[in-house]
Order: sequence, then structure tokens, then C-alpha cells
Amino acid sequence: MKTTENVSNKMGSVPMNRLVFTMGVPMILSMVLQAFYNIVDSYFVSCMTDPAVPNLGDYAVNALTLAFPIQMLIVAIGVGTGVGTNALLSRNLGEGNREKSSRISGNSIFLSCCTYAVFLLFGLFGVGIYIRSQTSDALVIELASSYLRICSVLSFGCVVYMIYEKLLQATGCTMLATVAQVSGVVVNIILDPIMIFGWFGCPTMGVDGAAYATVIGQFTSLLLGFLFHTAANRKYFDTSLRYLAPQRSIIQEIYQIGIPAIIMQALMSFMTYGVNIVLGSLSTAAVTAYGIYYKIQQFVFFAAFGMNNAMIPIISYNFGRRDKTRVDSGIRYGMLYTLVILGAGAVALQVFAHQLIGIFAVSEEARQLCIYAIRIITPGYLFAGANIAFQGIFQAFGCGVQSLVLSLIRLIVVALPLAWLFTRLPNAELLVWSAFPIAEGAGLVCALVLMRRIGRRVAVFLAGGAEQAAAAE
Repeated sequence: MKTTENVSNKMGSVPMNRLVFTMGVPMILSMVLQAFYNIVDSYFVSCMTDPAVPNLGDYAVNALTLAFPIQMLIVAIGVGTGVGTNALLSRNLGEGNREKSSRISGNSIFLSCCTYAVFLLFGLFGVGIYIRSQTSDALVIELASSYLRICSVLSFGCVVYMIYEKLLQATGCTMLATVAQVSGVVVNIILDPIMIFGWFGCPTMGVDGAAYATVIGQFTSLLLGFLFHTAANRKYFDTSLRYLAPQRSIIQEIYQIGIPAIIMQALMSFMTYGVNIVLGSLSTAAVTAYGIYYKIQQFVFFAAFGMNNAMIPIISYNFGRRDKTRVDSGIRYGMLYTLVILGAGAVALQVFAHQLIGIFAVSEEARQLCIYAIRIITPGYLFAGANIAFQGIFQAFGCGVQSLVLSLIRLIVVALPLAWLFTRLPNAELLVWSAFPIAEGAGLVCALVLMRRIGRRVAVFLAGGAEQAAAAE
């Protein structure tokens, strides 16, 4: 692990263009790998066939799309808890407080077990109600309920691994965390066709096979994460089971940092759930198309979120030092790199739309709708890139409420009502996709207004007047 002094020298002295890039790449890789779990399942189930059920692949992808918001919610709570753990643990490690660091580690694992208990209960008792709230198609309800029940009841690997990942990152063992995550993805990719189609003597399980392949991959990551954690982190803090005993003060400190991150991640889940309901009023093909598009889009957006995660500590550190030059430089390069990621992603999706959608064995109607979605939504990616960067900037300045407001504007307040309105107009299956770039444009206007207000307080603080900054707020 790097010492606090070395980290400080790095954050305060390495040229900003290189610093943002080198810190961003590992986080981008981690986020992009997370997207693999979702798109791999969708690809293989789209290839399912049954003479008695025409377009079975469409129904299967539709089922996974309806289950997806809950999977995102599981990740949101896990990531948010991990963010709080990472920040709190890093600070205490820097202070040399081994005892408290040990308790933070143990309490974070305890919290992950509590999170699992919630989704276990949901998997046992709530899946049917949730799926039926989005569709009335009996086959889709059957497929989606079965898939989601398995993913929820066996979500222990997913939830707990995310904590081990953050514990490893907090001690500088980022490569070990990446190895664990890559291993889980590879296992999922290998097992998906075997368990879905019944290869090598395995029973043919269809969408259930996709679910089991996913959770086995997650348990693989968990096992490796646990082994790496106990082997590599014991020199920094005590990893014994006695530290799993909950301590209210530490749990409060973790969630003071983690809850805003949970809420912002969860908004994506709520948006997807709402869009599924809106598009379900049009056709099954529209929901299928959105499911495929959204999972392809994740590769681009998750890369931008990785850059966002790199920006926050860099800007925050130099803001604390009142180094205006490096704060401005961090904002400039963070924004630039995020826009490059989203711009390159938009171009790639526009150019290779047919080839990307052609990978999925879905109906021609769903394929065409998905291509329309790409054509209409991706021009708004530059707006989205700026919004994602601004959210990171606001968080770095301690303006979590403003970051949350921006998320609400771009994901919920504008996108969902507008999508619903467009479904009531002629050519709704084409027009509905316009709601997303319009929402990102509205979000950018909001971000610029908020940034102007925040910027005045930041300028006062950087000039040395902390009391004046507080008064201006």
C-alpha cells in the first residue's frame, strides 16, 4: 500500500492530464467489467428457440429487461455501501488507526450481509408482484420471475464481493480486485451457453441457466475477493470475525458518505423500471429493444462513471489544499476525458449499430426499434457526458444535494413524463426515444446554473476566505 505521503505527493504534484488518466483507467475497467454480466446473459438468451414459441428469444430478453432494475438496485446498494466504506477506511488507514480500520472492515461486511437478507426476502416473496407490475404477458412473467428469483435469492456473492472489492481498493490492491472481478465474468461467459442450452451433459435450463451462470460467476469473484482480502489486507488491519459485530457509530459514518451514492445509483434503477412500464404500453418489442440498447449503452456510460469516480478524489484533494490551479485543471481534464469517452461511444454506436444489434437473435421488429433508439439517443451523449462530469465536480466540492438534483432532473423528472407523453402521440415507437436526449439537455441547463452558483462559493474558499464561503452559502 502507498503511504499517505506518497498519495499526497501524487495528488498534489503529478501533471493533471496524466493523473486523471492513470487514476481513471482502473476504475473504468472495473465499471465496464460490471456491464459484462448483464449483456452476456441477454446475448445468450436471445438465441433461445422453441418451435412451439415463435420469437422465444424476444420473450427471454424481455424477461431479463424487466428483472434488470432490481439487479441494478442490488448493485446500487452494494456500491454505495462500498463507497462509504472505502472513503472512511482510507482516511483511518492514513491516520494509522488500525483498530478502527478493523471495525470499519468488519462492519461493512456485516452491512453487506444485511443487504443480502433484504434481497433474499424479496426473492422469496416479492418477485411475482414486482414483475406483474410491468407486464401482463404470462410467458414473460414466468421467465422473468424465475430468473429474478434465482438472482435475488442467491445475490450473496454479488453483494458481499462489492465490499471486498472496495476493501482491496482502499489498501491499494486494485489489481487483486480486478483479477477477482475478471475471473467471475469469465466463469459467467463460459457457463452461460452450457447451462442455457444444455451442453456437455448439463440439463437445458433456459433463462434459469443464465441466472445460475451469473450467480456462480459472482460467487467466484466473492471467493477470490475473500482470499485476497484475508491474505493482503491483514497487514493493514485485523480481518478476524470478531470485528463483524455491528457498531452504530461506524455504520452511521459509512452511510453518511454512502447514502447519497446509493440514491444516485438507485435512480437509474427507478428510471429503467419506469421506462419498462411506459414502453410496455406500446409493445413487447419496444421493451425488448430498450433492454438490448440499455445494456449496450452501459459499456459507454459505465466507462464515464469510472472517470467520474477518478475525478472526485483528485478535485476534492486539491480543493482542500486551496490549490486553484490544480482544481481548475482537474475540472478541465475530467470534463474533457468524460466528453471524449461519451463522444467516442456515440460515434461507435452510430457507425456499428447494425452489427451490434445483429449479434442478438431477436425479431426484426425489436432489432429495428433498437437501431432507432441508437440513432435518436446517442446524439445526446455529449450532454450526458457533461452531466456526469458535473455530478462528479459537485460531489468533489461537497455539494451532494446539487449532484442529486441533477440526477433527478436528467433521469426521472424530465425523462419519464416526456416518454409517457410521447407514447400518446403518432409514431410513438420512434418518438419515445427522443425523451432521453431532451432530458440530458435539460439536465445540462440545470448543471450550468448550479455550477455558476457553486463556483462563486468555491472561488471565495480558494481565495482563502472559508468564513465568507460559509456566509455566501
